[in-house]
Amino acid sequence: RMTAQAILGSVAILGGVGLTFGTLIALANRKLRVWEDPRIESVTDILPGANCGACGFAGCRAFAEAAVEGTVAPAGCTVMGEGELEDVAALLGVDAGEAVKRVARLLCAGGSDVAPKKAIYDGLESCAAAVAVSGGGKACPWGCIGLADCAVSCDFDAIRMTASDLPEVDIDLCTACGDCVDACPLDLFVLMPLDHKLIVQCKNLLDGEAATDLCAVACNACGRCAADAPGVVEMMQGLAVVDYEAIDRAGPEAAARCPTGAIRWVEGAQDLRPELVLSGSVT
Repeated sequence: RMTAQAILGSVAILGGVGLTFGTLIALANRKLRVWEDPRIESVTDILPGANCGACGFAGCRAFAEAAVEGTVAPAGCTVMGEGELEDVAALLGVDAGEAVKRVARLLCAGGSDVAPKKAIYDGLESCAAAVAVSGGGKACPWGCIGLADCAVSCDFDAIRMTASDLPEVDIDLCTACGDCVDACPLDLFVLMPLDHKLIVQCKNLLDGEAATDLCAVACNACGRCAADAPGVVEMMQGLAVVDYEAIDRAGPEAAARCPTGAIRWVEGAQDLRPELVLSGSVT
């Protein structure tokens, strides 16, 4: 049996060891501690917490660090509301700045009402699966499959499927996170500044009737848009291609004479409104 003296000796030794290590840890913490601006945490708390990456940073905290350092303006977060944006600017004592919101755009207008199928796909409800098995079953091999991989991938509920089996993007909810871009097996989604209003909703590389036989709203390579917007629109491999470096020289006339509605001028709409493609106008 241990005597009281032995017990007290053990306690003293353990206490001494603990005190020694505690002192060493405290000294190391003081010596090695990296100071962090407390505003980083405050800005992070104001940010939406979406961690969507639309700002170009890995997450909201990384954006907050850059904002505190002054390497990015608060407006670089296009997901924040106006009130939150003003709060961050006031906290940092800087101007909120300006940033053009980016949104996901669909480069296809060929819904089930205008683009026929060549085969019936009966399998997993997935665009990727359909493309892997049968090319998607659509007559146009470049067209949207319509099985909603993009909508399923969107964590912000910014994409809904229309009656014609085309995804429609709600620009108010879209954060330009890029999940739909990654999810589409045919690369039909792109992230684009909202002020880029001239958009080609087709990737069909065929000409004339060969294109419109596959989809009524396909680009038929008539070249009218290129003639009406020289230097902005160019015909490449039978498809109209927009030079967005020169987009400030384009106007609605670039799309006015398109006979199929494949190239569109989008003004004040939630999205391209695929179900209205045949009307020839977006309001």
